[in-house]
Amino acid sequence: MEEGDENEHTASVGSPMMIITQKITSLAYEIHDGMFRKDEELSPSQRGLAVRRMPSLLEYLSYNCNFMGILAGPLCSYKDYITFIEGRSYMTQSGENGKEEVQYERTEPSPSMAVTQKLLVCGLSLLFHLTISKTLPVEYNIDEHFQATASWLTKIIYLYVSLLAARPKYYFAWTLADAINNAAGFGFRGYDKNGAARWDLISNLRIQQIEMSTSFKMFLDNWNIQTALWLKRVCYERASLSPTIQTFILSAIWHGVYPGYYLTFLTGVVMTLAARAVSIKKVILCPSGSPLTWCERPTKQPLYKAGLPSSAPVMSTLAGSELLYDVVTWIVTQIAISYTVVPFVLLSIKPSFMFYSSWYYCLHIIGILLLLLLPVKKTQRRKNTHENIQLSRSKKFDERENSLGQNNFSTTNSVCNQNQEIASRHSSLKQ
Repeated sequence: MEEGDENEHTASVGSPMMIITQKITSLAYEIHDGMFRKDEELSPSQRGLAVRRMPSLLEYLSYNCNFMGILAGPLCSYKDYITFIEGRSYMTQSGENGKEEVQYERTEPSPSMAVTQKLLVCGLSLLFHLTISKTLPVEYNIDEHFQATASWLTKIIYLYVSLLAARPKYYFAWTLADAINNAAGFGFRGYDKNGAARWDLISNLRIQQIEMSTSFKMFLDNWNIQTALWLKRVCYERASLSPTIQTFILSAIWHGVYPGYYLTFLTGVVMTLAARAVSIKKVILCPSGSPLTWCERPTKQPLYKAGLPSSAPVMSTLAGSELLYDVVTWIVTQIAISYTVVPFVLLSIKPSFMFYSSWYYCLHIIGILLLLLLPVKKTQRRKNTHENIQLSRSKKFDERENSLGQNNFSTTNSVCNQNQEIASRHSSLKQ
């Protein structure tokens, strides 16, 4: 058996086991959150997904082994699946913090359009994979003749193009799995602001956002979405020490035993922490050349919302600066992603180190230097956890104050009643 055939056979056997592992662990934590933890200890997402009743054996087996997701998933929460099975998915729409908003006026939407669009994406992805992907193998990045003769610009371009050509097979598999669930009626997420039905409840990727990512986080947020949510819920939100490192290690273990997986995810740790440590700022100049303000770009918020004058020259300068920023960050992100995931495709340890050594481990060195030179920002997760702890403490303090106040009030009333009884006795004796 050839190496490629062996990899395909391993993937066909391992994929159902990976999906079932996700479902079993997700349900275990959701039951634990719903039946063995207090509400004030849970985050809003944990509170919305918590299971308050122990599932029956039939419900448990149906959730883990249903025909729609047994082969390629994608992962879904137990509450979403049971809502679909009981026929309530068209009457309820998920709101903020996991709350359900009843929608009785709506008729049952048809998934035909969503399924057709996703099957079209599947066809194009499969065609791209069978034609172009074969002509741009990732293994050519470690070809000795290519490494010896190609310029650095050629190496960078081929690295990006070869990894771009390797993605359509994942687009095909995940989009087809999503379409199968939609065809069965599962995946409805309510209606958008225009009244159109949304069938992206369990979608696993957003192709446009992936290919146009301008940050490492943006890429990860749109690639294998349900697995990223699973890692966040079962590891990142619950880890007390180095949650990012623990999450990447868990992801590597979940994928399998190939050394390339571990090299990819350990490199991903360095890239993620370095990106988090870097606070990218730039100064916007007016036509005279004087600085107007410093603008951070943690989101895609337009730069003109930073309190600058809305004059035409300044707005044109802002538009050009924002375009330049997006182009530069897109190039850096695509190079970093491609550099990181090469071992994931090569799988073996020797070719993976051959590739990194041909690049002189340059991005590893840059990432480590950034971590040493720049302070790592406090994550939002820790901030939210601290706020939840403070909130629960304040609630307990208020309850304690209320109970003390009630006790003091009752004690004062009893003392007053005793004084009144003594006074009445005195008056009766005098009489």
